[in-house]
Amino acid sequence: MKTIIGNWKMQVGVRESVALARGMLQNLRGKKVLPEIIICPSFVALSDVRKIVTRSHIALGAQDLFWEETGAYTGEISPRILTELGISFVLIGHSERRQYLGETDEMIGKKMRQAFQSALTPVLCVGETAEERQQGKTQEIVEQQLQAALKGVMIPSGAQLFIAYEPRWAIGTGVVATPEDAVAVHREIRQQISTLIPSLRAENLHVLYGGSVDGSNAYAFLREKEVDGVLVGGASVKLTQMQEVLSAAMEAMEGAAHQ
Repeated sequence: MKTIIGNWKMQVGVRESVALARGMLQNLRGKKVLPEIIICPSFVALSDVRKIVTRSHIALGAQDLFWEETGAYTGEISPRILTELGISFVLIGHSERRQYLGETDEMIGKKMRQAFQSALTPVLCVGETAEERQQGKTQEIVEQQLQAALKGVMIPSGAQLFIAYEPRWAIGTGVVATPEDAVAVHREIRQQISTLIPSLRAENLHVLYGGSVDGSNAYAFLREKEVDGVLVGGASVKLTQMQEVLSAAMEAMEGAAHQ
């Protein structure tokens, strides 16, 4: 199984989000082999989009959450509210939040703990900057981020953990890592997780690639066994591009089934 996550960021409004969800469902009609599909609209569109995708093959994710259930935290979104909306997944530690909003490893760790406590499935984003990559620190940075985010985290039996490797230098730049680079980092992530959380079953860990993924390059990543799926940003709000990514996932799954 491959997983495709569409992060709609702050790109589309409520009406556009509803139209996009409807378009995705229409494109999925008649398809026999489908990947796991998760879309992450903005908070204000979650309720309306939920009405469209309920009882469909598409699951809903949030773009962030706060680490407290309730309180005087103006502008934040609590896991309790997300649960009431029927949200199953949540992005945590996205590079844009780290870069523009000052999100620290400590904050990300709190969010990870709260996500599991609230029965939400986190998609933890990790990745290095261009400078760190040039210095040969990719492995070191990813390891540090994993350790900080998962420190003290109690993962319930049977719970799923998604890790999205998204090199920060590739986010929204049009520059992508090579599949070989992604595979190498994905293997390192699996090794680190097996050490940090030895109780987590291998089939409950999903490692995705993110960073300027679109219809033209998705298959190159999805055909790799080490790549469990892709986290799609800007291309996910373009119906044609997203359909190409989903088709790439279906092709990769069918290819794997025949091996």
